[in-house]
Parts: sequence; C-alpha cells; structure tokens
Amino acid sequence: MHRKIFFVFSLIAFVAGTSFAQTAQPWWLTLEQGKTLFRGGAYGNALMTFEDARRERISHFLRLEQDFITLLSLPYVRLMGDSLEFIERYIAENYETRAAAALAELYYRVPKDSLKGSATQALSELDRLKSYPEAEYWLAETYRVEGELGLALRQYEMAWNNRALLEAPGFAVDILYRIADVQRIRRNYPEMERWAKEIIEGPEPYGDSLWPQSNLRAAMSRILENDGIDRFLTLYRHRNTGVEAAHRLLGFFYYATGRYPLATEHLLFAFLIQNSLLIDEIIRREYDFDFTSLDNLMELVRFRPDLLTYIEETEYFRTMYYLASALFATGKNRPASQLWAFLSGRSDAGEWGSRARRSATPYIETVIEMP
Repeated sequence: MHRKIFFVFSLIAFVAGTSFAQTAQPWWLTLEQGKTLFRGGAYGNALMTFEDARRERISHFLRLEQDFITLLSLPYVRLMGDSLEFIERYIAENYETRAAAALAELYYRVPKDSLKGSATQALSELDRLKSYPEAEYWLAETYRVEGELGLALRQYEMAWNNRALLEAPGFAVDILYRIADVQRIRRNYPEMERWAKEIIEGPEPYGDSLWPQSNLRAAMSRILENDGIDRFLTLYRHRNTGVEAAHRLLGFFYYATGRYPLATEHLLFAFLIQNSLLIDEIIRREYDFDFTSLDNLMELVRFRPDLLTYIEETEYFRTMYYLASALFATGKNRPASQLWAFLSGRSDAGEWGSRARRSATPYIETVIEMP
C-alpha cells in the first residue's frame, strides 16, 4: 500500500515537470510570440496568436478536466463520494496515470488545502484554470491600438475578473489603469473615476494600505497649511508609485469639474509620491543629502537625465500648477503661493511656469479640457 501511494506522488512530481513537454508548444510561449508580433506592429498576426494562446490553455485544462471526470465516472470511484483522499488512494493503487497528471497540475497551481478535500471543488478549479487573463489583456491591447475600444474594454474586464490567475499578481494594477484610460478616452468619466478609485481604494494588494487613514491625511493637511510645502515634504514620504498616476488623473478630473477639496487631496498625494521618489533617488547617490526645499532638490535633479525623464512622464510641473490652484481655491494660501512662486521662477517648468508668471498670485482657472 505505502509503495503504491509513494508511486502516485512520484508520478505527480514527474508529470508536473513534463506536462508542458507533452504539448508541441505551451500556451505561454505562444503568448510571448504574440507580444513580439504586437511590439513589431503586426497587430493582425498578434491578435490571432493571442487567440491561439488562449485556445491552447483552454484545450490543456479541458483535457485534464475530462481525464479526471473519466476517473470519477468509474463505478467503484463513484462509491467514494466527494472524498479526494479516497480518490487519491484509488489512483495510487490502480496506477491511474492520466488522473494523476490532472491532479499534479491542479496541485501545482492551486493550494491543495483550498480544495477542502472535495473532488467537486477540484473539478471546479480545473474549469476555472481554463481562463487566461494575460491573453485577454493582450487581446485587449491589440483591439485598443486598432481603435476598437468597446472590444478592448470587454477584454480588459475579462482579464480583471480573472486576475486571481495572473502569473504576476501585481500586473492586475496595469489592467485597472488600462480600463480607466479607455473610459477616459470614451469620455465615460463616471466609469473612469470608478476604476481610478479602485486602484487607490480597492481590495489588497492595491487598496486601503496604499491610501493613508483619514486622520493621518488630516494631520498632513494641517502641516501643509500651517508650515508650508517645504516642511510638508521634509516630514512626509509616500512611496507607493503604483497609485501616483491614479491620484493625478483623479486630481485633474476633480479640478476640471470644480471639486477643489478632492482635487487638492489627490494632487497633493500625486505630488508627494513624485517628490518621494526624486528624494530617494538623490539619496541613493548622495547618501548625506537632506531635503530642505524644492529649490535645493531641483538643483540636483537637473543633473540627472533619468529623473528629468520621470518629471516629464509624471507631469510634475502640471501637477504642481493645478495643486497650487486647488490649494488656493480651498483657502490654503500659504502653500499655494509657495508653489506658484516656485513655478514662476523656473525656466524649466515650460508651459506651467509661463502660466504662473501671468499672475502674481494663484487663481482658479476655468478648465476647458477634461483629463
């Protein structure tokens, strides 16, 4: 008995290492080939390749599901009910290699404890594993660049709904950003807002741990209002760069729609994240650097091409401009004036420095364009 049980676990280990080799080409390799085609601009071929990858994964897990169902359909196995423990023992005693292969892959991809010893649950998980969120995402990317935004949105949402199967769980936030951006392009602003907020406020690992509690946000606001922007940036850091663009998008949106307190809050956190990264990167090379002011930070940043690129990519000066205006609109005149003066005095602030120089003090600008 023990030798037979040992056999099934040895078989499971063997199958786990060779299951992909049984297929001429695994689905993940097909997906990578699709990405290469996509990046080379061959969108039609990329689309077909991504669809092939999806079909290959479905076919693979469908075969495993059918092999397991075949075992469960045997008269003696049916008498065992829903017990995975008894079924595993039967597999070991009867050298059921195809069913062993199905369980091998299932246990590789799904924690065995989560099945709760249930054969029915094992079947359900094999069915769920047919979903391929990475393929859905890249299909969406292809539809997006070809201007088929409705189809792209559907595929992004399919990828998001199956995010638990992502090989890299952190990739889920990229899906959220794509959904929000498509809704922005389509001018469906309520949905854009909803998805952007999901990035900041949604479930782990992108959720409330990345958005400080309201009492801390209130304390930060008081420091900003009473002690000014430089003191605020001396005391606080916020390093969750993954939510910076969501804060920025919401900040611009709320400013454009006249919701200045919300605009202030989100633009402030976008600006804090931007400066936290800049300060940390300066310290990496100059460990004795102490932040004292935006001026002394910019004097070092201007010698770093990588940080200048980051400033451009994150719309640093635009963020500062609308943050100053939103602060002014909410009565926080001291930090608003400090940011305005900083922008006005910098030739490298481009359009936003020019705009600030048109007025000696911040003002509430009527925004014509939405984000």
